Amino acid sequence: MVKLPNSRLAQGAALPANTSGAREFAFSAADFDRVRRLIFERAGIALNVSKQSMVYSRLARRLRTLRMDSFVSYLDALEQDSGNEWEQFVNSLTTNLTSFYREAHHFQILTEHLRRLKDRSRIDIWCCASSTGEEPYTLAIAAMEAFGTMAPPVRILATDIDTRVLETARNGVYRDEVTEKLSPELLHRYFLRGNSAKTGYVRLRNEVMRLVTFRQLNLLDATWPISSRFSAIFCRNVMIYFDKATQYRILQRFVPLLESDGLLFAGHSENFSYARDLFESRGQTTYALASLGAKNG
Repeated sequence: MVKLPNSRLAQGAALPANTSGAREFAFSAADFDRVRRLIFERAGIALNVSKQSMVYSRLARRLRTLRMDSFVSYLDALEQDSGNEWEQFVNSLTTNLTSFYREAHHFQILTEHLRRLKDRSRIDIWCCASSTGEEPYTLAIAAMEAFGTMAPPVRILATDIDTRVLETARNGVYRDEVTEKLSPELLHRYFLRGNSAKTGYVRLRNEVMRLVTFRQLNLLDATWPISSRFSAIFCRNVMIYFDKATQYRILQRFVPLLESDGLLFAGHSENFSYARDLFESRGQTTYALASLGAKNG
């Protein structure tokens, strides 16, 4: 554990932020390079050199909370830590941008794919970066729409490296504005509106939440606690944080986890054309397992 230098920390005391415009803590190029190395080793995230201000802003909050006076002392303590502060470090540097039906064309493709699998007794889907839950819950809604029932034969594994967002996801409660792009029909069918103290919020219906299991998982872990084979893997807007070598290793590990007719969904800015021996494009950042000829070619 990171050694806390003052007993007030146990009560959550934090130093006030500096509002003078000058940086509160010295943050050298060496400090930034060290952060980049540590987050790459721990989570595989390749931070661009343009992210220095973002890194400073997010980690400065940890220094205030821990009442530390320099990045050097924080990073020294971090490297001696065996648990919680590493989690806080990764959480701080993880970006979680998501929404219901983000990149909506993928859910249309998924709906058609699920209908082709209608005779299967169980269909498994993996969402690799669940963030606060909007994506896996959209997958659940798409499955219900595809099968025309609130109890489709679909189970969704939703994982993320960030433990904070997983807690939000498990609650299934969102502010109204998060769902404002959804049609009134979908809102009525799959959400409950809050009242009294919960006015301004919506909650997923239990039937939707039951389809999704949330679990913490780092894609760089040596082993993944996964025994299922999936008919679809959603790994969207995740690979952009990894270098090509790390991306390729992750794609290799997806191959035996995907059904022979399964689909891999990537983010709009991601392209796996360099891994044609593993996956072939089906258009619209959707991929299938490479054919035998491609693998042997």
